[in-house]
Amino acid sequence: MDRNVKTIGAAKFKEQCLALVDHLSPEGLVITKHGRPVARVVPYPARPGDLIGALRERITVNGDILSTDLAWDADAEP
Repeated sequence: MDRNVKTIGAAKFKEQCLALVDHLSPEGLVITKHGRPVARVVPYPARPGDLIGALRERITVNGDILSTDLAWDADAEP
């Protein structure tokens, strides 16, 4: 089992299920019984269309995104 994946006992998962599902990490959550893994809950994959605009107002662009800010002459010899 991956050490980065969060684990939780089945009884505690039952108590907090809705809150845990609302805050799932991409790695998911392993549910255990008596210390042994019995299930893994992972987020449902997002459709590509859902990703369009997902970062709107979270990213700022400074300057001209299409420019390298380097002057060059296409006709010059290397």
